[in-house]
Amino acid sequence: MEFLFASGIGWVTFCGLWLLLRGRSFSVVLGLTLLGYAVNLFIFSTGRLWRDAAPILQGNGPFADPLPQALVLTAIVIGFATTGFVIELALRSRHDNGSDHVDGREPGAAGGVVGKERA
Repeated sequence: MEFLFASGIGWVTFCGLWLLLRGRSFSVVLGLTLLGYAVNLFIFSTGRLWRDAAPILQGNGPFADPLPQALVLTAIVIGFATTGFVIELALRSRHDNGSDHVDGREPGAAGGVVGKERA
């Protein structure tokens, strides 16, 4: 089961990096989101899965560590807010540059900005 989970984290990381290296703003946003999910899964996996264990130390029995779950929950909220902000930046860049490319220029276009003339 650990191999399957580690392979899943690896594939999510690979897909996130592949999308991050593409030239479009939306692909970069999706890549960053997938990388955030991969990190969340990795942090969550450090807490291990416990059955019938108390979330805090009570007596001599096993207990589940609540810290990884708290970290992942916080990371999800921060990641959602950051994704919204980056999407707004991408929309503003598309409006200003007339292109969805991260450099503001389409590949193969003659130098300058596509869509608008700058004075």
